[in-house]
Amino acid sequence: MNVALIAHDAKKKLMQNFCIAYRGILSHHTLYATGTTGRLVEEVTNLNIHKFLAGHLGGEQQLGAQIEHNQMDLVIFLRDPLTPKIHEPDVNNVVRLCDMYNIPLATNLASAELLIKALERGDFEWREVYR
Repeated sequence: MNVALIAHDAKKKLMQNFCIAYRGILSHHTLYATGTTGRLVEEVTNLNIHKFLAGHLGGEQQLGAQIEHNQMDLVIFLRDPLTPKIHEPDVNNVVRLCDMYNIPLATNLASAELLIKALERGDFEWREVYR
C-alpha cells in the first residue's frame, strides 16, 4: 500500500513519534511524504520515504496529483487547525481530493491510529481492486 505522511509544523514531532510507534507496520508499505516531514521521520525511524517538496513549496500539490491519479491508498495528515497557513488552499485541496477519490484520510492522532491498525489487519485490500 502507498501511504502518504504530512504534518504541519506544530505536528511534526507528533508525526515522528507516531511513526516510531508504528514503524513495524509502516515498514511493510511504500511511504511518501512532504519534504520536511519525510526527512524528520526518516531521521528517527530509518524508514525509506519518497519525499516530495516541502508542503509550502508545492509538496502538497505534488501529493494531490498522486491522489488524483489514484496512486495513494492512505493519507495521514496531522493538521494544525489553530494556525492559519498561507498555503491553505493546498491544504484543503488534499482533504477535498481524498474525499473525491475515496482515499482514507486521518487528520488527527486518533484517526491515524485507527487507520494504521486497519492497515495492519489488511482492511485496505479493497484499494487493490479499486485501482
